[in-house]
Amino acid sequence: MAMEGNVRFLKRKPTKTENAPTALMDETQKQHHVLMVAFASQGHMNTMLRLGMKLFSKGINVKLATTEIARHRMLRYSSAAADSASGIELLYYSDGLSIDFDRRTHLDCYMESLAKFGPANLSNLIKQRYGNPGSANLLCIIANPFVPWVANVAAEHGVPCALLWIQPCALYGIYYRFYNKLNSFQILTCPEMRLELPGLPLLGMQDLPSFVLPNNPFGSVEKLLYEAFLALSMNKFKWVLANSFYELERDVVDSMSELCPIRPVGPLVPPLMLGQDREDDVGIEMWRSDERCIEWLDRQRQSSVIYVSFGSILVLPAELMENIATGLMNARHPFLWVVKPPEWSTKDGEGQLPLGFQEETKEQGLVVPWCPQPRVLSHPAIACFVTHCRWNSILETVCSGMPLIAYLQWTDQPANAKLIEDVFKTGVRLRSARELDECIEDILAGPRSEEFRNNAVALKEVARKAVGHGGSSDRNVQLFVDELTENASG
Repeated sequence: MAMEGNVRFLKRKPTKTENAPTALMDETQKQHHVLMVAFASQGHMNTMLRLGMKLFSKGINVKLATTEIARHRMLRYSSAAADSASGIELLYYSDGLSIDFDRRTHLDCYMESLAKFGPANLSNLIKQRYGNPGSANLLCIIANPFVPWVANVAAEHGVPCALLWIQPCALYGIYYRFYNKLNSFQILTCPEMRLELPGLPLLGMQDLPSFVLPNNPFGSVEKLLYEAFLALSMNKFKWVLANSFYELERDVVDSMSELCPIRPVGPLVPPLMLGQDREDDVGIEMWRSDERCIEWLDRQRQSSVIYVSFGSILVLPAELMENIATGLMNARHPFLWVVKPPEWSTKDGEGQLPLGFQEETKEQGLVVPWCPQPRVLSHPAIACFVTHCRWNSILETVCSGMPLIAYLQWTDQPANAKLIEDVFKTGVRLRSARELDECIEDILAGPRSEEFRNNAVALKEVARKAVGHGGSSDRNVQLFVDELTENASG
């Protein structure tokens, strides 16, 4: 049974640029509603919530629905999650599995259950909350690619549906052409061949997301992407919004304008990273951060610390952990390394530090199980970021003006690394963990180190302009709101 949650978020203070248009809206428009539906992942939910606050600032009431496991995780790790007030309300429905089910280890089973039980449970939730969605002024339902079946639920209730693309626009262009068979991806069965796609540099096998390759091992996620692009081809999504900004991916966005347009409305990152009030953020935490890292960073020299984190999902094999540990020791720079607790390991030594590493490096670095990444990346002590190359982390790095080292593993990460290296030109791709100390030296003191820093700082400024009043992303959000309200009045 779908269950309504009691988690709310702090209503952020409107900025001066937002007060004026909101004040002009009549009482009827203030009652317009949008329902967002997110996969129960911290990164997915936070991206949605930040889009929700942009809509809220323009007079739209917003709610976000996700599965009950998200509430369980938030209440477990965040005491503030259950008792704070907000302008965005969280709603919950069942994914068909018990709270104790290990979704991380059994991903395919989890996704199958969500696709089987999610539509009916979400539909019941909509009926409970909105009754007749049309009379309740529900203007739109916004989904992301990991819950593509939401488009069918929206159609069932006669509500338009939008897709929030949570990867770079470059990936949207690649997948669109792959699933619609517009280009011959088969040539990449030969390693030395290159694929030419509009708006992108030449791509080899090592540059493409794993889902378009013949040996793709991730069946459940590939199926979701296929269903999302099938829904697009059937016009079940009326709008495609993107967590990016036009100036960052101009060529790709332009290349899609005649096929299936995508509108960048980001970067959807914490306000802190855009030079705005830190208290304005609506982001949630599903893991408890170790605040020692900020105190430790305060004691380090400016632009001296190597920050290493591979996100909340990836657990590295023991050999890679040892290679990274050796590279950090050899680089002889202070480091902050996020290493998941032992209970995350499913194999002996997986994801764990080499024996004696922390004792040997206690004067050089700090290891924590989780950290407040936006605050870390914004800290003046950080010199570069060693990342697994997921898009949220890349955008946070862009908004921090920080060079990075991309150590990719799977899914969208190879294409993201290609963008970093050959399009944004803000960092390097780590081919092997054994090269980590050399890459750190390249970023901090190599022949291109100044170019990396200058490019990173320039993108930071462009990102802030894009989300500012009248910027490219702000205009796209306003256009979306205008079309929603026109559609409702027409």
